[in-house]
Amino acid sequence: MPDLGKYADTVLSAYAVTLVLLALLVLASVLRARQVKRQLERVEARNG
Repeated sequence: MPDLGKYADTVLSAYAVTLVLLALLVLASVLRARQVKRQLERVEARNG
């Protein structure tokens, strides 16, 4: 890892926040996709 000097805390915390936000976005996308898939299956079962 490169020497970040006095900015190490700031840079590492920014990376950590970014990774957490990306993980939350992926999780939200997966959960929403599952919800939409269930809704679509219900509509398709009702219509045919």
